[in-house]
Amino acid sequence: MIRRAQGILMCLSLILLFCQSNLYSQTREFINGDLLPDAPELSARGEYSVGVRTVDLVDKNRIDILNRQDGNVPNYDRLLKVEVWYPADLEGKQEIEFYDEVMGVNGDTLRPLVPFQFKGRCLRDAKPIKDKGKFPLLIMSHGYPGSRLIFTYLAENLASKGYIVASIDHTESTYRDRAAFESTILNRSLDQLFVLNEMDRVGKDKSSFLAGIVDVQNTGLLGYSMGGFGAVNTVGGGYSKMATNWFKNNTGSNALAELRGSDSEAYKKSVDPRIKVMVAFAPWGKQMGVWDSTGLAGIEIPSLFVSGSQDDISMYENGVKSIFEGAINSDRYLLTYLNARHNVAGNPPPVEALEAGLDINEYLRYGDSVWDVRRINNINQHFITAFLGAYLKDSKYLEFLQLEEESNDAKVWKGFKPRTSVGLEFRYLKGN
Repeated sequence: MIRRAQGILMCLSLILLFCQSNLYSQTREFINGDLLPDAPELSARGEYSVGVRTVDLVDKNRIDILNRQDGNVPNYDRLLKVEVWYPADLEGKQEIEFYDEVMGVNGDTLRPLVPFQFKGRCLRDAKPIKDKGKFPLLIMSHGYPGSRLIFTYLAENLASKGYIVASIDHTESTYRDRAAFESTILNRSLDQLFVLNEMDRVGKDKSSFLAGIVDVQNTGLLGYSMGGFGAVNTVGGGYSKMATNWFKNNTGSNALAELRGSDSEAYKKSVDPRIKVMVAFAPWGKQMGVWDSTGLAGIEIPSLFVSGSQDDISMYENGVKSIFEGAINSDRYLLTYLNARHNVAGNPPPVEALEAGLDINEYLRYGDSVWDVRRINNINQHFITAFLGAYLKDSKYLEFLQLEEESNDAKVWKGFKPRTSVGLEFRYLKGN
């Protein structure tokens, strides 16, 4: 009889727990970038509400490397769609946005485009804040293929902390329009520099919503995978002869050597002093010989590299870590997620990526088989806030970057709750 009563009580307890859990899921929806209980200190959003707008930018007379014929390379007008987040006055409206995205890859019959929608914490076309002066500019650059919306968890978070964030859809390199790889190789850094100049222009345009609030003289460049590949080149890491020769052999054009090669005078002059810092998530290319020691020595600004120790796309020891070690003239940091693979930058998997029958690569585009990506997102929010804050805003943030290298050996890392700074490494090397 006693056992029966205990069983009934246990069943009732489980029913109550289920109901409470179900009620929680209905009343507390997790949106990309929201904080888990173990989120480190600087992961939290800042003081500002966030607005978002989509702008179309056109770079006229760009080299059209994909339509070359008989050694002749035409020019074309290159359209770039850019998502811009900024500190905003919501005027009493709800801070919510529904982003339209796709999974799959253009032209891939095994991975057809699948539309889906996800929520963000910002307001479309909100009124920008104009009475707080100028905000530093951050430019974001996705992978191949990818999307300007893959970083929304980070873009919204940084905008709430007083940054203007411009995330690029790189034409011929998105899920919707993926084309041959040569376009991505040539155009990544060119797109990043063009958007920098355009943000400078619109910030000075009195008719623009960004008029008077963009501080392009204090710009940060953030890139993931091929976006990181472009970022390393944009800030001074000129491409090696091996890389430029590969491009010439595959396209018949010497454009990469002339525009972005480490020996090119035009390239050296293109390194823009307005870009003060770089964050490179899993930058691709070192394992393929894209950079040598001469090229990497050209990076002279503070840099933060983020990688998984088991990255099987950009590689770790002879990839991301090798770039970090080779950038000898940069004050640089390396954040490593132990046992994570390549995806250390993007939003967590949407519901559609969890459905049975979907190609595993559509899940792994967002997910990781060891780490909870929501946890990665929170840690990224923390460290990137500290890094950008230290070099673009206030040196007080440096204390969050002065850590023991091995998190498992540390009692607790600055900004982390007790027992939560595990599974990470954080290295620092001072530039020459």
